[in-house]
Formats: sequence, C-alpha cells, structure tokens
Amino acid sequence: MGKLRRLLRVVVPRGLQAVFAVAATAALASPPVAAPADAPQAVPSAAVAAQGGSGSTAYEGVVEAMRQTIMAAQVSGAVVALQVRVGDKVHAGQVLMRIDARAADQTAAAGAAQARAARAATEEATREFERQRQLFVQGYISQAALDRADAHFKTAQAQASAQLANAAAARTQSDFYIVKAPYGGVVANVSVVLGEMAMPGRPLLTLYDPTALRVTAAIPQTAVAELAGPLAPQVEIPGAAAGLVKPVHVQLLPTVDAASHTLELRLDLPANTNAAPGMFARAWLSGPDTGGTRDARLFVPSQALVRRSEFAAVYVIGRDGRPMLRQVRPGRSDGSQVEILSGVAAGERVALDPQAAARIR
Repeated sequence: MGKLRRLLRVVVPRGLQAVFAVAATAALASPPVAAPADAPQAVPSAAVAAQGGSGSTAYEGVVEAMRQTIMAAQVSGAVVALQVRVGDKVHAGQVLMRIDARAADQTAAAGAAQARAARAATEEATREFERQRQLFVQGYISQAALDRADAHFKTAQAQASAQLANAAAARTQSDFYIVKAPYGGVVANVSVVLGEMAMPGRPLLTLYDPTALRVTAAIPQTAVAELAGPLAPQVEIPGAAAGLVKPVHVQLLPTVDAASHTLELRLDLPANTNAAPGMFARAWLSGPDTGGTRDARLFVPSQALVRRSEFAAVYVIGRDGRPMLRQVRPGRSDGSQVEILSGVAAGERVALDPQAAARIR
C-alpha cells in the first residue's frame, strides 16, 4: 500500500491523489467477482403433443418371400457355365448354370445304345415266336418247343424294358447337370463361382418370387386378447411403399412360441408392392379406442426427428436449457407430425433445428 501511495504522488496531481487512493484501497479490499457462465443459446423448440388413443398399435415385422428357393446341387462336378448374377430376373425354365456333364452324357449315350439293342432283340424274339406258333399249329413242333419260344420272347421283352428304364435314368441323371429356374423370380444370391466344385446338397443360388411377398410380425399373446373384433391390419414399409398398404390376406397362426410367448401374424402383400425380402416393416392393428391419456399417442414435428440409417433420435431440451440427444422409436408419419412410440414423455420440449442443437455444448 505504501508503494501505491508513492506511485500516486509521482504520476497523479496532488488534488486527485486522495480520490485514487480511496478507489485503489476499495478495489484491493473487495474479493474478485467470477465471470458469469455462458448461458446456453436458445433454439426453436416445440412440446411433445399427446392425443387420445386411436385404437391402433404398431408391431415390428419383416418382409418375407412366400416362395423362396435355395437351389442345391444334386450331382458333383465343376461349374462350367454361370449365366445369371445377383438381382437378375429370370423366367420359369430358364437355364441358370451348368455343371460339367461329360461323363453323364457318355453314360446316357451308352444307355441309349443298349436300349436300341434290346429293342432289336425283342423284335427278333417276336418274329421267332410267331414262326414257332405257326409251326405248332401245323403240327411240326411240340408244345415244349412252343413254350421255349414263348419264354425266350418274354425274356427279350423284360430285358428290353430294363434297358429302356436304364436309358431313361441315365438321361434324367444327365439333366441334373443343368440348373433351371423352377418359376419366374429374382436371383437373390449366388453361392458359387465359375470353375468351383459343386457337391450334392451344396447350395448353388437362391431364387425368390417378387410377386408373392408377406410381412411377418410377432404379436404378444396378451395383446391378441385386447384386439377388438376381426383383424383389420395395415402394413407400413418405410422406404418401399408410400403410405399404408392393405394386405390381401391375413393369417394369425394359432400356435404360440414357447420362448417369446408371441403369435405369428402373416400379412400377404399385393403383387405390385415395391419391397424385397428382409426389409423392415410395421403391422398396424386396430384395438379398442380408449379416448383417454393412459394410452395417449405422442407426436413431435417431423423436422425435430434425426434419422441416421436405423437410428432415430430427437434433441430434448433439459431443465438447464441445453438440448440432449435421446434415442426414440418413431411410428407413423403424416408429413408434419411423427408419432413417437417410446423415448419421450408428453410435455417435454424438443428442438426443431437438430443441427443447431448439436452445436450447443
């Protein structure tokens, strides 16, 4: 303090020294004041709206193909021709791939030659039997000679039938080396490459019919009893179909899964549905209309929802005014509003500008 008074005498006029001395003393005596913390920036927000239950509940499901075939090899051999790729559309009877069938073709040729020889032997035995019968009628041969001719004729017929059956089996075996489409569809997967060895039972490719699709959903056994009247479901396939799709056939399997205690609901889709097996879907079922708040449906503005692949979230404004990212489970969307099935509560506020909310720390 003494040094400060000496400094004031040097640089400050005598009349103002007392004023500056009093101010300096007060500044040194008062404790330092901390700088106020930065308040979070305000972002536009909206409250989570609650509406009375409409009697519609969503159950997650998956799109399946009613006709999907894993085609496997019946014979062994190298793949010598692969004529389709994944995603190709094929028609019934189209050749998909060929397996090396040179040995089978030779066996089929040998069987055909043996069949021709058997037919020739049968024709010769037939003529011989006719001659022996005429001689017997004229009395030139005995009954024993006629019986031997008849036995020779029947033996030739049996041998010819056996050779014809062997030739047909050889031709059938040769056809196994050509893989054809059993019906028109789309190639979903090709499990072999050109030159690879095919073995009996080994999958070669997968084919499905895009005109015969269905959605399969698991319904809890407790929820089945609460459904009102006959089922009138609707199907939602995000990214595939615009809006809700009405199934052409509904089937609720009567058996209950012992592990999950759920029933399988199958919803057959129309033929023109732009979907593929494995896609995510929702089955919306109508239930009793509560009209109250216990089963109220929650909605947020569409611009508040953040989607990253299968991840969905909103920025919830906390009590301190800072937005916090929270994962939610979205439901149906009507353009301006999105139903939230879980993750938020009625009355909470969500940020309308997720990008601006993400920059606030």
